Order: sequence, then structure tokens, then C-alpha cells
Amino acid sequence: MNSMILNTTNKVSALVRFTLGAALLSSSLMSNVYAETNQKNLHVGWTELLEQHITPVNMGHSTAVDYAGFKNQESELQAYLDKLSEVSRADFDAWPKEKQLAFLINAYNAWTVELILTKYPDLKSIKDLGSLFSSPWDKEFVPLLGKTMSLNDIEHGLIRGSKRYNDPRIHFAVNCASIGCPALREEAYTADKLEQQLTQQTERFLTDSSRNYIKGNAIYLSSIFKWYDEDFEAGFRGTKSIQSFIGLYVDALKLDAQQSATLKKQDFNVKFLDYDWKLNASK
Repeated sequence: MNSMILNTTNKVSALVRFTLGAALLSSSLMSNVYAETNQKNLHVGWTELLEQHITPVNMGHSTAVDYAGFKNQESELQAYLDKLSEVSRADFDAWPKEKQLAFLINAYNAWTVELILTKYPDLKSIKDLGSLFSSPWDKEFVPLLGKTMSLNDIEHGLIRGSKRYNDPRIHFAVNCASIGCPALREEAYTADKLEQQLTQQTERFLTDSSRNYIKGNAIYLSSIFKWYDEDFEAGFRGTKSIQSFIGLYVDALKLDAQQSATLKKQDFNVKFLDYDWKLNASK
């Protein structure tokens, strides 16, 4: 009898443990789904604005921005920026790094548009918003993560300075409102698509033969590679130089076998092209 009671007790105990375990697993899965859905909802307003006011140009390698259209919907843009400002530093720190990085790239791009709108249409370049002694990227006007920040604080402090992300492809995702910049993407960045989005942005920029090309024994690249050379030499996927980073995307540059071999040996003479700071406006 005691044996039967013990057996029954053990079975009940095992069933309870199984039920509790299943409940905890289900709760964890639901929490992850909720978190991802919540992030998509956070950025849906930005995607809607981008879909309306971004136009592919230069055979799709770049995009032009309808700042007049953004101006007409500045209240919608501000509503999105307000949502970003509501995110606390504690909540941000608890996110996985993909979610953090997507958030920061979107924040940089959206507040850059907002900065342009403060003077649009009376400017020809984002540099017009600065002066001889002050940079537009140092203006502290971004209420984010409990502080008032500048665009430089987001890019160089939170994204690059944190050393948490170590992904030079961000330079093809953040947009400085200039023709020389990589395309402002037609959708918001999100954690679940971030890897694909960063890869596409990198290939999109490198395939632009007006900004990156090989001629003879020289490889001509955008000045982005000069300004942020340390990021391209920091070991991303085993690459320790600009040429080895470029080597990850030989198809984008449409290199032949000999050029690919030269790039692999890092025998090209690297030269940097002038940067076009004119506003990337569609009108």
C-alpha cells in the first residue's frame, strides 16, 4: 500500500513539474513574441513615413528624400520620435543587441530628418545647420534614453563607442541627409531583419560604381572608408583591413578572378573619393 501511495505521489509530482515547466516555457516564448511585436509596433510609424517619402534613385543604389512631404506630416514624425523618447535606459539595456542596434539606427535617421526640417527648404546641405565653430552633428536636441543627446552621441557614443556591436555595416545604414551617404532605407530597421537589412545596405552601397570602383591597380572608395577605417579594421568576421572587408562583397563590386586575387592579397592602392554633401532631397 505504501509503495502504491509513493508511486502515485511521484507521478503527481512529475506531472506538476512538467506542467510548471511547460507553463514557464510558454510564458518565455510568449514574452519573446510580445517583445518582438512590441518593437515592430514601435517602428511601424517610421516605416509608414519612409514608404511615402523615400524614392530610389541612381538605379536603386541611393534614395532621395521628399522633405516637403515629411514637413506636411511632421506631426506623425514627432509622434514617432516621442515613442522613441519614452523608452527608458533600463528597458533599452535589457534588450538583445540586435534590438538595441535597430533602435539606435532608426533614432539617428529619424532625428536627422527632423533636424533638416528645422530649416527646410532654406538649405542646400546639412552643413548649413552648423557654423564655423559648431557642427550640426553636435547639436544637443535629441531626447533619448533619459538624456538630451546629439546625433554624434548616438552614432559615436552609443553605436560605435559602446564596442557592443562591432559592425562596420552600420555606416551603410545611418544616413546623414547627403547625396554622398548610403541610401536612407525605405523601411525601419528591426531586430528580426537586421542581419538581412545590413547586408543589403552594404551591397547596395558597394554596387554603386560612382562611389566604389576599381581602375587599374587602384581601388577607389567612398570617403566613409577613410573616416571610419578603424571600424573596418576591428575584426568584423575576421577582416582586419578595408580591403579584407571589401573582400566579403566581391560579387557586389563585380570583380573578375584577377581582381579578386589582387584584393585578397591586399595589393590594390586604395584611394578615396570626394564626398557629396549636397542635400539628398527629391525636390
